Amino acid sequence: MKDARCGLLPALALTVLALPATAGTIEVIGADSRKLASVDAQSWCIAWNHSVAGFEVKDCYSLRGGLMVLERSHQPDFAAGLGHIPGRGVQRSDGAGGYWIDGIDEIVPGNCYRLRVGSARVDHRIVAGDIDISLTELAAGTSVAIRASDPESRGIREC
Repeated sequence: MKDARCGLLPALALTVLALPATAGTIEVIGADSRKLASVDAQSWCIAWNHSVAGFEVKDCYSLRGGLMVLERSHQPDFAAGLGHIPGRGVQRSDGAGGYWIDGIDEIVPGNCYRLRVGSARVDHRIVAGDIDISLTELAAGTSVAIRASDPESRGIREC
């Protein structure tokens, strides 16, 4: 039986999720198909400021077996639109009043997703180690594709 979200057999998906993160390339492609940014990393986060509460939220990804995987999310509060969904990772305290949701481990179909980039107040960013790229400075108010590949995959695909 196939997993409808990613087209992989469930046993294969479990095998991929057990693999360690591998180095790869994350690209941000603008609405006009132009490459806006590129980062070499094995893991990264999309960070932004919550549109109502203003605090920083992070969704963190890695490349495993050539697939982009949403690993965990950091949320400092249970503000509008945030929260843990039972059965989707494990919620734990961050020690500062917020929480991490670890073990989400969802494969991103096609290694690519679209993001509507927010205003300066929201400030969508890619954060990978010491690298912090403001997507808002590059493409506020537009749709971008965030896509990834590793050296063993077939390269970065359109989405």
